[in-house]
Amino acid sequence: MSMLLRLGPDDDVAVVRREVAAGDELEPGLLAGQAIPAGHKAAVRDLSQGAAVRKYGQVIGITTRPVRAGEHVHTDNLAFIDDGPGEAGVRAQGVTLTPPADLPRTFLGHHRADGRVGTRNSIAILTTVNCSAGVARAIARRTDDVVREDSGGRVDGVVALTHGTGCGMANSGPGWDILRRTLTGYARHPNIGALVVVGLGCEVNEMTGVLADLDLSPEIPLVSFTIQDSGGTQAAVARGVSVVRELASDLARQERRPADVSELVLGLQCGGSDGWSGLTANPALGVASDLLVAAGGTSILGETPEIYGAETLLMRRATSSHVVDDLRARIEWWREYTSSLGTTLDGNPSPGNKAGGITTILEKSLGAVAKAGHSPLSAVVGYGEPVPRPGLVFMDTPGYDPVSVTGMVAGGATLLCFTTGRGSVLGSRPAPTLKLATNAELARRMADDIDVDCSDIVEKGTSVAEVGRRIYDLVVETASGRATRSEDLGAGQEEIVPWQIGAVL
Repeated sequence: MSMLLRLGPDDDVAVVRREVAAGDELEPGLLAGQAIPAGHKAAVRDLSQGAAVRKYGQVIGITTRPVRAGEHVHTDNLAFIDDGPGEAGVRAQGVTLTPPADLPRTFLGHHRADGRVGTRNSIAILTTVNCSAGVARAIARRTDDVVREDSGGRVDGVVALTHGTGCGMANSGPGWDILRRTLTGYARHPNIGALVVVGLGCEVNEMTGVLADLDLSPEIPLVSFTIQDSGGTQAAVARGVSVVRELASDLARQERRPADVSELVLGLQCGGSDGWSGLTANPALGVASDLLVAAGGTSILGETPEIYGAETLLMRRATSSHVVDDLRARIEWWREYTSSLGTTLDGNPSPGNKAGGITTILEKSLGAVAKAGHSPLSAVVGYGEPVPRPGLVFMDTPGYDPVSVTGMVAGGATLLCFTTGRGSVLGSRPAPTLKLATNAELARRMADDIDVDCSDIVEKGTSVAEVGRRIYDLVVETASGRATRSEDLGAGQEEIVPWQIGAVL
């Protein structure tokens, strides 16, 4: 078998299947110019300086010097080019998909009064300010396991929804709006069966304002108090523990009931990506997303900096010119935003991404958009905004995983799929997260964290469609209560990180 994996007939580079040494045969007539790690790129033809380099049939950068066939193509000879957001002449057109007849169409969920269906039934301790985070975490630590065990599994534990702000900030503007929208989205989340709100008592993000924003359904029990009014830390923790135990006894009477998969909202996230991400886990997740959308469900794609250079692939699937304009506007905002801070969107690929074989943001983006499959793009929404259903929706989020996931959950994601090539331990309670490995070595090395090994696509020739169906089936099982690896490990308590924009005063 050839050591090279060619992704497009006109590509200038191919992916190296296994680590090779200088002089090793990549394919008949082509020798490696030097050692090349697995998952990295080798030139398949001679390239002159300044030549556009194609992978996936798309330009991923330009050469900074002449490159010989068989040479390693990476950061020392390939550079980012910024051509601006997608071309003005993109014509919006959707794609119609039909789900297979044997596709599972129901799951067992928690039905809420507003008609939404949760995949978990958790008690949340929501904080108004960072100052009350310690109390919230202490309450959760003392009650999480006990509540889960005492309820016989009908309550999925207690999660502390803490964050690092809420004071020392202006009480208006984008940063304020994002914080309040995020807290409201979590409080109203269908995976939350009961809510406790804990404040300090003198913060900018006052308790009265937070409660007014929540406007919860009467079905959702709500208790609120401040540390100052409770008599200090120890008294507040004791009060919170007592309240949670009382709420849990009522919540434990609720049982899962059948629901259509159209009620599911799936967040699509990647982190710690490598050279295999765009070949295995991401396109397989795209298949699962397509199946869900075709069945009437909803998927959320985010990480705006990580679709840059590939946004036209989404624009061409948009359901209207309005959606195209909205996406282009978000891309342009990010170009101006990064420029004002003295950097470019090519600053996104991390050292780990590059060690895994990704060179430029253009290359990373082409792999990242594969998570969205081929469904029509039906809407573009702001960070943490309620996601319209059904269909594929794009949410404007940063690429930083905890911040991006926080926005998706606030927007209504009831579970997430997270692809990773380098390894991630994200859990994101109260929305269960399935982690998908892009390569076999990672799946073996971090087996306790990985739910699906997608490497069979390259290792065994398994079709992307088959692995995608496995992911879809596991999504439905997880929605019905099957624990993810992250849940087994108790991960996910630290990962509500609202996007911070604006002055810290």
